Amino acid sequence: MTTAHNAAAPAPNDTRQRRADFVTHLYRLNSSISSDNRHAAAEARRTLARLRRCFAGPRQEADAYQTVFDYDPPEAEQHIWLLVAGLFALHPQAPPRDAHGRASIGTAMGLLAQDRGDSVQRRFTQLVSVETPSLPHYLRQCVQLLATASLPLDYYRLLDELVGLLIDDPYGRNAERRQRIRLTWARDYHRASRPHPANTEAEPEPTAVDTTT
Repeated sequence: MTTAHNAAAPAPNDTRQRRADFVTHLYRLNSSISSDNRHAAAEARRTLARLRRCFAGPRQEADAYQTVFDYDPPEAEQHIWLLVAGLFALHPQAPPRDAHGRASIGTAMGLLAQDRGDSVQRRFTQLVSVETPSLPHYLRQCVQLLATASLPLDYYRLLDELVGLLIDDPYGRNAERRQRIRLTWARDYHRASRPHPANTEAEPEPTAVDTTT
């Protein structure tokens, strides 16, 4: 007689560590581009090019599998890790200096709106109001806008928040969590888009929404 065994789900802390390790690897790819090691720099450029192409279709997406699956994403999060890998390749950058109070995409878009006004406002409004299946498309547009202005984006926080927004939820149990994340992005956007008076410090960045509940 055979006994069926169900694979145990990874512990939340283990999953968070895997996410962090994966995003750290993405940041290291960006650092390697300027490496004195010509082979390492060339390999990093090739990897980022493969990740950028993952938006083109399933065949091109397959080129990104090794980068993502080396870090063993939970099955339910695989498509989200692939999305973040592609977004990073569109706008690669150095890691955030401060691990506490990290800025959301709402903050980054709000800072961009100070210079570009209504066009950024329209794009951000689309991002926070679209149905979940359309979110990756509008997120890609926003990241490309941020890249044109070299505005940083915290991919550690972005991955955590996208798990809360995009994880499969056939029973609607994540609706409240998704709404909290969208409201946090909207609040951060409006805080950052307001010009701050000279010699006045901006309000502290709010804490990221906990996506584990």
